Amino acid sequence: MKPSLEHCFKLLLLLALGGVTMHVPDADVLSSLGALRLDGHFSFHDTSAMARDFGNRCSLLPATVLHPASVSDIAATVSHVFSMGERSPLTVAARGHGHSLMGQSQAAGGIVVRMESLRGDRLQVHHGGMSPFVDAPGGELWINVLHETLKYGLAPKSWTDYLHLTVGGTLSNAGVSGQAFRHGPQVSNVNQLEIVTGRGDVVTCSPKENSDLFYAALGGLGQFGIITRARIALEPAPKMVRWIRVLYSDFASFTEDQEMLIMAENTFDYIEGFVIINRTGILNNWRTSFKPQDPVQASRFQSDGRVLYCLELTKNFNTDDADIMEQEVTALLSQLRYIRSTLFHTDVTYLEFLDRVHTSEMKLRAQGLWEVPHPWLNLLIPRSSIHRFAKEVFGKILKDSNNGPILLYPVNKSKWDNRTSVVIPDEEIFYLVGFLSSAPSLSGHGSVAHAMNLNNQIVEFCEEADIGMKQYLAPYTTQQQWKAHFGARWETFERRKHTYDPLAILAPGQRIFPKASLPLSL
Repeated sequence: MKPSLEHCFKLLLLLALGGVTMHVPDADVLSSLGALRLDGHFSFHDTSAMARDFGNRCSLLPATVLHPASVSDIAATVSHVFSMGERSPLTVAARGHGHSLMGQSQAAGGIVVRMESLRGDRLQVHHGGMSPFVDAPGGELWINVLHETLKYGLAPKSWTDYLHLTVGGTLSNAGVSGQAFRHGPQVSNVNQLEIVTGRGDVVTCSPKENSDLFYAALGGLGQFGIITRARIALEPAPKMVRWIRVLYSDFASFTEDQEMLIMAENTFDYIEGFVIINRTGILNNWRTSFKPQDPVQASRFQSDGRVLYCLELTKNFNTDDADIMEQEVTALLSQLRYIRSTLFHTDVTYLEFLDRVHTSEMKLRAQGLWEVPHPWLNLLIPRSSIHRFAKEVFGKILKDSNNGPILLYPVNKSKWDNRTSVVIPDEEIFYLVGFLSSAPSLSGHGSVAHAMNLNNQIVEFCEEADIGMKQYLAPYTTQQQWKAHFGARWETFERRKHTYDPLAILAPGQRIFPKASLPLSL
């Protein structure tokens, strides 16, 4: 199982060009992995595929790829690397569906664990009793979890916008979508985890058992262990969804209406907002999937050259209570201050709505626009700063155009468990603002350089104006930046790292703890 000289040369060259300072594992170190008794196997032919991710801006070649057929495969591998001690350069990164943005699931010269190899018959729905749940492998896609739970009329409570992500991947970050105002992020809806720590131990943890590791791993960026199984809370799933879109021209009305809706007892089931800058024919584009409430007035609406704000809402229902849903939707919409001619809606199945982004993915793939660089920027902005933020960002920095959707919607801090590792602003209401740029061009407005320039201007403004922003899916590259990100919580985060991954073996792509930089506490 020794790698070829050509392989090692390519790795050395890549590390040199990428400015990465580290030792490349020698052939004896790698061949020692071949002595492990595994249900799965290591491979060397697919290392380049594991050095790519959705961000398409970072490529760090691993030495080998583990295709685990069992949790014990992962545990044995990590335990073996741990036994090599602090002098070994080997690191281990868990890779789900490869949707990280800046190499977070990569391991330069190390081992990438292909978590999707653990998918399959370990997905089990427990539907009896008052609190149904599903046990899902860490490498299972959320779309598959949904398909399986729907067989029992059930579904997880909280989602991400895109379901072709792995369970372990989103739980290592937070997992946020338009249901978070009601149920919190996905990390707030987990009953139990199974984790392989940085020592190679397999640990079952929950709020009552090994709770420190449980909360550390949720939103822990893979720093304390690899999530190999998650027990996720379920609720009865609706059959249908009324899917609504409306437009605003006034930012204050747009945000105030959203805040009113997320605080109301009787409200919509999903609430997200979007910022639309200098786009033409918005309503005509909607007509391909939505019906206008007033076709005549909708045809007269002009959006050219304006900054507009889209509010997207859903109300769940079953066919036999459609009349009640209609009444509730009418009552809720009557309280909102949207532009009346822009009300569009459609009825789709629950599955179709939750998997909506995959439909867009297929279209972009057909056009060759999916596997392009994605210089995304995701921010959490306190409610007290959102108007100052919007005035500068949408009125000045991005006044001309942008190359992708811009999300902007509020969530409630009370729904986020502060015992997890997730870092959020210190206000009861804060906004998720996502600049989801694509960069299909090598130069000009569609380039990575252009998008990154705008991102940097936004971040610099937030820092200079003391907006109180926290980054989500943060791309920090130094420990000093991470210390500032965690603030007063850094001490707890560092203590947990010492406890569960003292050699800094896991998730090196997050660039938080350099390998073997931690004082040993074995």
